[in-house]
Amino acid sequence: MGANRKRTVDPAAENLLNCALEEGARTTWDRWEAMQPQCGFGSLGICCRICNMGPCRIDPFGDGPQTGVCGANADTMVARNLARMIASGSSAHSDHGRDVAHTMLMAARGETADFTIRDETKLRALASEYGVQTAGKDVATIAEEVASIAFSEFGQQHGELRFLKRAPEKRQKIWRDQGVAPRGIDREVVQLMHVTHMGVDNDYKSIIKHSIRAALADGWGGSMIATDLSDVLFGSPVPIRSKVNLGVLEENEVNIVVHGHEPTLSEMIVQASRDPELIELAKSKGASGITLAGICCTANEILMRHGIPIAGNFLNQELAILTGVVDAMIVDVQCIMPGLSELTRCYHTKLITTSPKARFPGDVEHIEFHEDRAMEAAKRIIRTAIENFPNRDKSRVRTAGPRMSMGLVAGFTADNAFHFLGGRYRATYRPLNNAIIEGRIRGLAGVVGCNNPNICQDFAHLEMTKELIKNDVLVVETGCAAIACAKAGLLAPEGARFAGRGLQEVCEAVGIPPVLHFGSCVDNSRILVALCNIINEGGLGEDLSDIPVAGAAPEWMSEKAISIGFYVVASGIFTVFGTPHPVLGSKNVTDYICGGIEEDFGARFAFEEDPIKAAHLMIDHINKKRADLKLRPMLYEEAPAEEREEAAVGIK
Repeated sequence: MGANRKRTVDPAAENLLNCALEEGARTTWDRWEAMQPQCGFGSLGICCRICNMGPCRIDPFGDGPQTGVCGANADTMVARNLARMIASGSSAHSDHGRDVAHTMLMAARGETADFTIRDETKLRALASEYGVQTAGKDVATIAEEVASIAFSEFGQQHGELRFLKRAPEKRQKIWRDQGVAPRGIDREVVQLMHVTHMGVDNDYKSIIKHSIRAALADGWGGSMIATDLSDVLFGSPVPIRSKVNLGVLEENEVNIVVHGHEPTLSEMIVQASRDPELIELAKSKGASGITLAGICCTANEILMRHGIPIAGNFLNQELAILTGVVDAMIVDVQCIMPGLSELTRCYHTKLITTSPKARFPGDVEHIEFHEDRAMEAAKRIIRTAIENFPNRDKSRVRTAGPRMSMGLVAGFTADNAFHFLGGRYRATYRPLNNAIIEGRIRGLAGVVGCNNPNICQDFAHLEMTKELIKNDVLVVETGCAAIACAKAGLLAPEGARFAGRGLQEVCEAVGIPPVLHFGSCVDNSRILVALCNIINEGGLGEDLSDIPVAGAAPEWMSEKAISIGFYVVASGIFTVFGTPHPVLGSKNVTDYICGGIEEDFGARFAFEEDPIKAAHLMIDHINKKRADLKLRPMLYEEAPAEEREEAAVGIK
């Protein structure tokens, strides 16, 4: 047991890691340990491979080379390496958005019978925002015009992205004054890659400004388009109950796990898994039915809209195979470990790739997904899993640790917040704003991001989130962070027992958990829109940087996390990363993004590995913003006893 004790705080995961240790099955934790010590130059960001005169590296101790062959110093190298991470992260989320726009365009034109417009209200709201006239037009025509405009924003060469106008006027002015308002999504990514080419931009601040523009094109462009068009195409989420963790996998059923990020295929898999003919086929093979579960952000997409249970987050993908009950793992793009193919060869699980962008070498089965034949592909995948069910080795089925699951509530969005806060007939953010103004809620925090084997799985997410809600901070989460806290029960209303008294009262009055699940990583855009709604409601300042709010990515892994971090900071929100960006090799770059950038954008980064200390950096920032707004003291910290009692009666 001891060998795996510090790898995860999840008992189900720990049980399976011990099984892997006994059987000699390699997981990501083993590969991470084999890689120690990792390259110190790379972790500091002071190695460069962008031309063939190198590779070059800067000596962090000052005794060796201080420039590369071309003359680039540590500042330039670090800024360029960081910029390329942002370009990659922005392109990943934005390409997701492009695929959703393409699917919606096909649906509107009748080029696929498998997808339809499911949220006409959201469509008409977007049409109004885009300036599309709807009078006398049918839904298909409106959808085609909206999708065409969204699609055009990827290749747009001039002007500004339309969703920038959702931000407060003060924030828009900052972006324009700093020269970082994105024009077109693809243009900003291409230009960022260009400026990092050998012999182009050598000024670290200039490179970071280009990086911010590409990051904003992700957060206020590609990601926001992905979220909004997904709501139109697949239906807007509503609060919904479900379960999470490896215990959702059923020993007597065909278990299919979808893993990745793009919702177009997973939506079809959901429908196909409910097909009576396929359910009967499963029973004919000896199964009692079909269980569908998710890993990573595909899991969050189908959880939010259908209540499909989640098997786990990023570091659970190999552990799901180790249960011995997964008959097929279906993958598309992003966060899919190449090591899956090695592991599935040791078990009966079929690994099935579906995207033309993402293939595995060797004998991994590929069933390519195309929007015009979506249901056909989904049914073929389900059938493949069913046919594989009899191949299970019952002696390798793990039922002790994995038979664990936890209830949760998901499906919160910036849109439905109007209703769950204000009620069916009084849609408003006023109760939330008032709770902050009056001191029941200290402020807000967005805790997002991945898992990483360089830190005990889920530990930082849980410790940070518990500390925040204990101090009356309402937490909003997406992605793997949300799954981590769901496994510990923080996304259920009962999780309010971990919260401070003021936050508890709000949760009880409104009927919400102290931690709200806002969706997949691409849905961080929902958090931005929610903050804009708070500003529009009034009483908490004129810009996003005025709100008592902070962000965090305590276990980040992906380049997408860097892009997210930069568009959040550029939007005016103080953000803490658990482990540093690879920038510490340049004092100037580190000092700028952790300090000087606040003068330009009203927010900065901080790096803190201890999740409790990181939480208090966020709380201190929130307290400062409360003081700047001259809000009253926190109700249960400063008020006299009789006032506290009156307030408690009032909330009930």
